[in-house]
Amino acid sequence: MHAGKVWLVGAGPGDPGLITVRGLEALRDAEVVLYDALAHPSLLDECPQAETRDVGKRYNVESPSQESITEQLIELARGGKRVVRLKGGDPFLFARGSEEAEALADAGVPFEVVPGIPSPVGATTYAGMSLTHRELSSSTTFITGSDKAGKEWSPAAWKKLATATDTICVLMGMRRISDITQAIIEGGRAATTPAAVIQWGARPAQQVAVGTLADIAERAQQQGLANPAIIVVGEIVRLREKLRWFDNRPLFGKQIVVPRAPHQARATADAIRARGAAAVLFPVIEICDPPDPAPLAASVDRLSDYAWVVFTSANGVDRFFAALEKANKDARALGTARVGVIGPKTAEAAARYGIRSDVIAKEFVGESLAQALLAETGRGRVLVPRALSARETMPEMLRAAGFEVDVVPAYETRPVDASRGEALAQQLRTNSDVILFTSGSTVASTCELLGENAKEVLANVAVASIGPITTDAARARGIEPTVTASVYTVAGLLDALEAHYRA
Repeated sequence: MHAGKVWLVGAGPGDPGLITVRGLEALRDAEVVLYDALAHPSLLDECPQAETRDVGKRYNVESPSQESITEQLIELARGGKRVVRLKGGDPFLFARGSEEAEALADAGVPFEVVPGIPSPVGATTYAGMSLTHRELSSSTTFITGSDKAGKEWSPAAWKKLATATDTICVLMGMRRISDITQAIIEGGRAATTPAAVIQWGARPAQQVAVGTLADIAERAQQQGLANPAIIVVGEIVRLREKLRWFDNRPLFGKQIVVPRAPHQARATADAIRARGAAAVLFPVIEICDPPDPAPLAASVDRLSDYAWVVFTSANGVDRFFAALEKANKDARALGTARVGVIGPKTAEAAARYGIRSDVIAKEFVGESLAQALLAETGRGRVLVPRALSARETMPEMLRAAGFEVDVVPAYETRPVDASRGEALAQQLRTNSDVILFTSGSTVASTCELLGENAKEVLANVAVASIGPITTDAARARGIEPTVTASVYTVAGLLDALEAHYRA
């Protein structure tokens, strides 16, 4: 058994992409993860191997005590576990990471601290405010607005702070925002000083109220802002009008449902978050082995018979190479066979196995791939490892031109349990803006899951289709897509959605 150790990891604020490389390494190597309420939940996707424990504290909600959290860290590490304590922002800045580290040191437990981007730094940046500025702010103070247990709140310290620094960032101060701003004014700061409240900073749910010291409490209340939020006081708030870059984008704040299979949905979710939107992962299909794996296994055994191996999806690539591995073979088994793929994502999947595609279709549909192969000299036998159910257009075009084509099922797409239909309908009716269809199979499975109400439910959201084939699948079920991408990739689809909302 290896020696146990604890990593105190800062998750950064909001956006899961703001965690450090070292933080990700610790998560991916963890056996147990104790995570806070403010750590983005998608970060747990990075540690599927680990046991996860929610130890987040929430105001007025029964939560694990600090003592119990510390005890768990010590007990797990002494049991030989690699333990990550995942904390929002930075573990040492207005968090209790230092107390946990002290307890670990006293217990003789090895630990490492992985800093994170502090929440006031991340939140103000995502709100378009620079904490320091040569003309506006040469000093910044971070201060907590929460009270130490047993200590009565006093305005005295706030009055002293009022003119001692250019910019004031108050964390956990929303319960006393009126008292705090009044004390700062009484301490000598002008009531007209710009002020702001940033709630859920660096997330698609981010909201910002802007005003002055005199009225920011009222403005925040009118917008319904509460913790988690940061109060910012100072001239830098004026920068937001010019430097705002995150929450003014076309997809900002949109809730986009992704009905893809889980192993594909993660990359799609990352692309969605990069545009300022929220990804709601709701798989409606699962990728399974074909009912009869024998044809694929047989084709792997006679790869020398083929002039071409043609892939129409990344799933086909992965399943084909899984069959190669099962037969104790690798990419060398392709021999002189050339490789054709339907688009750049499929080419990337092949590249992960050391294969550089000889032909990449210009348009990401079967017809384009067939035309690309027809433009090549010579004919020969073609292997197409693909989904059990798929369009026959490409094989038929190749056969008509003199190719001998073997289509073998490499995988099957199946709809998920029908019991999830009501949950999907509720999500689309009440808390979503867009559903993202990336294939005809996601359209079919979504409609099957929603049942006879599919058309009515989908009328509540914008329907985004990755291309004409997927659009045809939607229309066949009486659903007219709001947006059809002209570039048949997830990036192209998100570009089309941005253009739609911009217009």
